[in-house]
Amino acid sequence: MIKTNDSFNIAKNLELVFSGEDYFARLETIIREAQSQIQLQMYLFENDATGKRIVNALKEAALRKVEIYVLLDGLGSLTFPAELIKELKYSGVNIRFFAPLFSTYTFYLGRRLHRKVVVADAKVALVGGINIADKYRGSVTEKPWLDYAVQINGEIAKPLQQLCHDIYFKKRHLRNKKIKSAFHIQEDTSVRILQNDWLKGKNEICDGYIKSIRHAKKEIIIVGSYFLPGIRIIRALKKASKNKVVIKLILSGKSDLPLTRRATCFLYGKLLHYNIELYEWNESILHGKVAVVDGNWSTIGSFNLNNLSSYGSLEMNVEILSESFSARFQEHLNEIIAQCQSITPESLKTKTTVMTKFINLVSYAITRIVELVVTYTPYKRFYN
Repeated sequence: MIKTNDSFNIAKNLELVFSGEDYFARLETIIREAQSQIQLQMYLFENDATGKRIVNALKEAALRKVEIYVLLDGLGSLTFPAELIKELKYSGVNIRFFAPLFSTYTFYLGRRLHRKVVVADAKVALVGGINIADKYRGSVTEKPWLDYAVQINGEIAKPLQQLCHDIYFKKRHLRNKKIKSAFHIQEDTSVRILQNDWLKGKNEICDGYIKSIRHAKKEIIIVGSYFLPGIRIIRALKKASKNKVVIKLILSGKSDLPLTRRATCFLYGKLLHYNIELYEWNESILHGKVAVVDGNWSTIGSFNLNNLSSYGSLEMNVEILSESFSARFQEHLNEIIAQCQSITPESLKTKTTVMTKFINLVSYAITRIVELVVTYTPYKRFYN
């Protein structure tokens, strides 16, 4: 299904990482080889076989006197057992929850820690969209959810570790905490860490998407797991299409959120009208959030093209400017497309009935209302 060879290795400092054993073997190795400090920030951390594997690695690292700081989202990791938290703390692991769903002073809803990042010793980092759970690793009978991350080695990990440290300890003035510099991996490859945290004035990922789409000349490939873009993204895609740019969207054929998938289906007619190519991935659940533009610009991370990521959650992506990396990533995504079901105006008309149109419309309306509520709530809380 997915090739996980070393063709995405750029001077051993930048590697595309696939969901499945590829990601979790790397994560476990990073934890076991850490010598001084580990920062792990995750939306979902489940207490299943995969979660227990990572917990054991963290405990062993703590026994080596490695400083460990684990920050989990209060909603995504709501079921993380209290007894396991006690065990980790007893082992020396520092762990807390970001925006607990219920607290003494407020009811948190839309402002979530959605980023998935691990940094060790200010030398190596994993950034992407992959959570810690069996479904992302897969099994003999179940394919892993389709998703990606990036492993970065080198100086870029130092400011990233400091950023994670400041978020864990709730440092003030995080509005200005941006990793502004682009780090050069080699002559034709530079990497930037981008964040989205609208309440703190960070719109770097969303702006990066829009800028790259607007400046596209040849081809755009986007993998969108929960694809419900705002008007700015839609307008940028429409303009790119008018400029004869080939646009390919890889979307969910199977989804863990059926309502959201139905809402995305509501947009199919409009997207096809703009001459955008649509492809549905049916081999497993699609959870990836990546894009490649013109075989030169790539972005990989936790940011979904919807209002929840744009205005509610804390997100992190890696932006890569590299012909060598992006061209190979583009080739990989075209291999994924070859395994997808193509959605054309003809096939859409054949499988769409009056009832499915109505269901899609209602799903779209409900999803937009939910997005409005959960993104408006943290805004009011923040300013009150």
